[in-house]
Amino acid sequence: MKAAVVAIDGPAGAGKSTVSRRLAQALGFRYVDTGAMYRVVGILAAERGLDLTDASALGHLCEQLDIAFADRADGVSILADGRDLTAAIRTAEAGQLASRVSTQPAVRSRLVALQRRLGAGGGVVMEGRDIGTVVFPDAAVKFYLTATPAERARRRCAELSARGEATDHAAVAREIAERDRRDAERTHSPLRPATDARVIDTTGQSIDAVVERLRAVAEKVLNP
Repeated sequence: MKAAVVAIDGPAGAGKSTVSRRLAQALGFRYVDTGAMYRVVGILAAERGLDLTDASALGHLCEQLDIAFADRADGVSILADGRDLTAAIRTAEAGQLASRVSTQPAVRSRLVALQRRLGAGGGVVMEGRDIGTVVFPDAAVKFYLTATPAERARRRCAELSARGEATDHAAVAREIAERDRRDAERTHSPLRPATDARVIDTTGQSIDAVVERLRAVAEKVLNP
């Protein structure tokens, strides 16, 4: 199979992380969660008391930051300067922090450069919000996953409940709507499908069905 970049974009709750990770396993590719990088920056900025609208301070934080991924038995860990933040980045607060810092061009510029290095040479499934439009606009295969707002809120609540966190469906739905607004309206790399991406609505579909659909498409393209 041709070593290439498979780009998977879409809004929060569309199923990107689970589908991307399993698709990478099915193809024998590496998996890179770019959204996790923005969550790391958001968490560290909050810990250090930085103003999330201070482009200079956030840019300096990113310049000094070393982000790495490490395989483990139950998935992939993300390390920031050697510190394991895998669990910390999965909270609802981390998601909101990521959405806020991602509006800063200085943050996106630094992380996009890192993402391009991680994807150099191909053989990678990379998920995020601007992979097919900005990070790898020439990716061999591009998908844009979406789902109805109600379905995305339901999935997010289930995910939080599984981790033992209290959930409020209405609050989660509002948070997702607000994040969608920020992602779509930011002037730098707004969330949108690439013109040549295959848009997949995952509402009501099982993870297995979605992964199989994407695998079939990817293998057809990468095994001409």
